[in-house]
Amino acid sequence: MTPGISHKPLTATMALFHNFRSAKGAEFQHGKHIGCLKGTRGTVLDGIELWARDFNQRSIYWLNGLAGTGKSTIAKTVAERLVADGRLGASFFCSREFEDRRNLELIFPTLAIQLARRFTDFRSILVPLIQPDTNIAYEPLYNQMEKLIAQPLKESGISTVIVIDALDECEDEEPASTILYVLGQWAPAIPKVKFFITGRPEPCISKGFRLPLLANITDRFVLHEVEPNQVNHDIQLFFKHSFLELSLLWPGLDDWPTKEQLDELCKRATGLFVYAAAAVKFISNNQWNPKKQLEILLDSLETGAYEWGTLDSLYSSILQQAFSRRKPEDYATVRSTLSAVILAANPLSPSTIAELLGFNAEDVSHLLSLVNSLLIFQDSDHPVWPFHKSFPDFITNPSRCLDMRFCISPGTLHLEFTRNCLRLMKSGLKQNPLSLPNYALNSEVKDLDVRIKDHISIALEYACQYWHSHLTRAADDVGSVIFDLRFFLEENFLTWLEVLSVLGAVRGAVAALKNLIQWLEKVYFDLSCSIT
Repeated sequence: MTPGISHKPLTATMALFHNFRSAKGAEFQHGKHIGCLKGTRGTVLDGIELWARDFNQRSIYWLNGLAGTGKSTIAKTVAERLVADGRLGASFFCSREFEDRRNLELIFPTLAIQLARRFTDFRSILVPLIQPDTNIAYEPLYNQMEKLIAQPLKESGISTVIVIDALDECEDEEPASTILYVLGQWAPAIPKVKFFITGRPEPCISKGFRLPLLANITDRFVLHEVEPNQVNHDIQLFFKHSFLELSLLWPGLDDWPTKEQLDELCKRATGLFVYAAAAVKFISNNQWNPKKQLEILLDSLETGAYEWGTLDSLYSSILQQAFSRRKPEDYATVRSTLSAVILAANPLSPSTIAELLGFNAEDVSHLLSLVNSLLIFQDSDHPVWPFHKSFPDFITNPSRCLDMRFCISPGTLHLEFTRNCLRLMKSGLKQNPLSLPNYALNSEVKDLDVRIKDHISIALEYACQYWHSHLTRAADDVGSVIFDLRFFLEENFLTWLEVLSVLGAVRGAVAALKNLIQWLEKVYFDLSCSIT
């Protein structure tokens, strides 16, 4: 039994964490990520293993790499290995698809809760710190790190590894990463703890790791500079394994694909594991014969920006195959539906997307099923989101997505999303929507969750919480939404607050009104400039 680790049921004090501000589903075992295929990424994983075991080495390891090079897959495998050895303390897998998992302010509180659940000594120090004031989770990152992470780890003397994946997917407006600056301040004070961090070398992240305090305690590994032959070998192994599994499901796939086809696939991957994964997903689409799918893929021309040529060609082929027979007037619906997957603050189900956009639910499900090789898609009632972050990057970039039938203009479609949210609130909000007793507190209503489910649709809930988020990202004819906003403020404002109250999201009203004021000031300034 490992000292300092709780092997008993969590005590009543853990109930304190139930309402503690944190991100849900951020741990490594949640979400869409899978680990590395056995026999691949050996050199990289072995190097990380040596670093994790040797506490005489630097306390931070930055695995950086371009999009599609397999950072999250490696991070998942590292976390799994650390768990197997009893050395993983906590993990946070950032994701721009989820509001709470792209919020820097939730990383330290979420890690602290995991550490408290795992280590008794950590918990005994943390609980007295937060019990008097759970608003610690709302304090600046520096204070969070000190009180929630550094102090309990230092005083408990715990030795462990913490994994933070895809840090670049968090929203950070500072020139140099805020969280990396804080880590540089506090990591040297907890020498028995190591931080394994992955992320693209975005300017904000790169500048953060160049900060003097952090640079001196950081090992870095550049994933896209690995020997090409080694990467190609791993990609080929992945293709062979995937096609072998596919041959068990489809008859007549013996001796398939040919060596020439396999070599061409590896060539087109250009070192990007995301290309290999997306290609297999496309080829194994159970609606089509794999041989025919592979032929379509290999017959497609390389298009788009040079850096992403083959990947862009793959994405273009999938979209064109899915919608080539559509009428010209149908493509606005295609773009609106795909934008709801890509631009939503949190993943939505096809049925919720249909209600938000005013479309037929069956039509939305069918449309998304046609491109399920680009998505994590189950059915009409489960959330859907992009298979990989490179797809939103592609479809929102006109220099990469050259077919304007599919290219999404985020500003235009955020404005459309805003209008739809306001429309839904206009029709769906009413006074005392849950028929609650007069003067009753939410905590006094025993069946509050049931009433919410029966009276507030997920689409209406989304509209109430995120209309302002889309508004601030809207572009084009922003003045056209002014009338809808005025109606909302005059007729729906109080009922909107009621809904936020029963949802436990009243804090969001402050952020919404602040965003609205800033947006109105900007619009007024832009209109004034255009007149003068």
